[in-house]
Amino acid sequence: MKFEELGLDDTLLEALSYMGFEEATPIQEKAIPPILEGNDIIACAQTGTGKTAAFLLPVLSLLAHSEKNHTSTLIIAPTRELALQIEQQVQGLAYFAGVDSLALYGGGDGIEWSQQKRALEKGTDIIVATPGKLISHLNMNNGDFSKVKFLILDEADRMLDIGFHDDILKILSFLPKERQTLMFSATMPKKIREFAKKILKTPTTEITIAVSKPAKGVLQAAYLVNDEHKIELVSNLLKDKPNYESIIIFCSTKQMVSKLARTLKKKNYSVEEISSSLEQKKREEVLLRFRAKHTRIMVGTDVVSRGIDIKGINLVINFDVPGDAEDYVHRIGRTARADSTGVALTFVNQDDMYKFQQIERLIETEVMKLKIPKPIGESPEWKPNASLKKKRRKGSKHRNKPSHHKNKKRTKKN
Repeated sequence: MKFEELGLDDTLLEALSYMGFEEATPIQEKAIPPILEGNDIIACAQTGTGKTAAFLLPVLSLLAHSEKNHTSTLIIAPTRELALQIEQQVQGLAYFAGVDSLALYGGGDGIEWSQQKRALEKGTDIIVATPGKLISHLNMNNGDFSKVKFLILDEADRMLDIGFHDDILKILSFLPKERQTLMFSATMPKKIREFAKKILKTPTTEITIAVSKPAKGVLQAAYLVNDEHKIELVSNLLKDKPNYESIIIFCSTKQMVSKLARTLKKKNYSVEEISSSLEQKKREEVLLRFRAKHTRIMVGTDVVSRGIDIKGINLVINFDVPGDAEDYVHRIGRTARADSTGVALTFVNQDDMYKFQQIERLIETEVMKLKIPKPIGESPEWKPNASLKKKRRKGSKHRNKPSHHKNKKRTKKN
C-alpha cells in the first residue's frame, strides 16, 4: 500500500516523497490507520520491519497542525542507542511538520544536564528518553508532562526484561490519564500482555507482524566448534571474505569482546569494539564510524543487537550462541535489512547445542551445520540431547549439594 492511501498529512507525504519512500511496510500499513483514529495499540514486530516510522508518521501527522508550546509526545526506549536513533528519525521527518525534539539518556555531564533542563522547561514537542534519565528529570520537576497526548513505549519487552517495570509505572503517574498509548514490542510473552492491560485503554488495536522470524534474505549456518578454536575460525572466515565491507561479531561477554578485538587488530583488520564498558559518547563515535564504513568490523555485546539501524551489513557472526532464542533473531536481524541479503554464522560448542536447537524450533528452520576446516581442528558431533543431559547433571549436582558445606566455609571465614 502507498503512503498516500493511509491518510497521512500532506507535509508528511512530502517528506516521504523527498526521502524516496512510497510503499508502506506491513507494520506501517496496519498501525498507521488506527493510530490516526485515536486508538491505543499494542504491536508486535521485529527489528527491521519499519516499526519506528509506524508510530512516528501518524503522530507527526496529528501534530503537524496542532498547538506547539508544550511537550505533547513522550517516547520511552530501553537503551541510549535506540533513544538516539529514534530522535534522529524524528528530526529527519519533523522538519516538514514544524516539530522539535530532544533525546534524554544517561552518560552526559553537567552542561548536558542543564541543556536538557532548559529544553524541557521550554516545552519541547517530542521527548525521546530512557526511563532512568527521564525519572531523574521528573524528580527534579524539570519540564511539564501534564499535556502529553501520545505515550509510546518502544521495545517494551526489553524494558521489562531489564527491570524497568516500576520505573515506567512511576513515569505514568506524571502523565494525564487521557492520552493515546502506543506499545511496540519485538515479542509478546504473557508479561507484556499483562502490562498492556494496565496501561492501555479501550478500544485497543492488536497487531502482530512476523514474530520471531529472521528475514528471508539471511543465509544462516552454524559451525560446530570447540571454544579453543573459535578465534582462529573467525580469522579464517574473515580471510575468505575480502569483499564483505561491514561485519558485526557478537560475543556474550565484554571480556571476550575486548580479547577478540585485540586479536583482530594485531592481524591488521579494521576493527572496533562496543559494549556497555564504553562511555556513551565513545559508543556513538564507534557506531558513526561503522555506519560510514570507516570501520569494517565491529565486535560487540547485545548492546547493538536491538534497535540499531545500520544498513548494508554483509555478515553477522555469533561468536557465542545467545542466551535467549529471541536475541538470536535480533542479532542476525542486523543483516539482510530492507529486502537485501546477508550471511549469519553462529559458533556452537557442545554445551550450547541444545540451546541452539531451541532457537531452530523458535524460527521453525533447521540451520545448516558446518564443520571447521581440518587445519584448525576437529568439530564436535551434533548431539543436542547430550548437551541437555550434561546441563541437567550439573543442575542436579548443584541441587543435591549438602548445605553443611556452605556452613563449614562460613565458619572458617569467620
